[in-house]
Amino acid sequence: MKLLCKWLLSATALLAVAHFYSGVMVTSFGAALIASFVIGLLNTVVKPILIVLTLPVTLITLGLFLFVLNALMFWAASGLLDGFAVQGFTAALIGSVIYSLMGIVIESALERLFTKS
Repeated sequence: MKLLCKWLLSATALLAVAHFYSGVMVTSFGAALIASFVIGLLNTVVKPILIVLTLPVTLITLGLFLFVLNALMFWAASGLLDGFAVQGFTAALIGSVIYSLMGIVIESALERLFTKS
């Protein structure tokens, strides 16, 4: 149940990012659902491999390169889907930061909601 709620809220967060920032475009809630699933899948499968491969750069930049990896995952998802578009790397960077901040809020709220029972 928690996973389903997180998925729905993440799709809503993606729609909010598209509403507040013009560099990210989502055509519908269905496209947001698919995009949030693909972003989550990329973050689960591809991102850990990229973190290991770019560890020296991440250490040199004191972890700031992780923002670049987040943006690349966000941008890659937009390249794979039709209803989700990002206008360049800068838009992917800003959009991924906003999306990540909303994801932290969602995760915190769901943790409080599902641990009280």
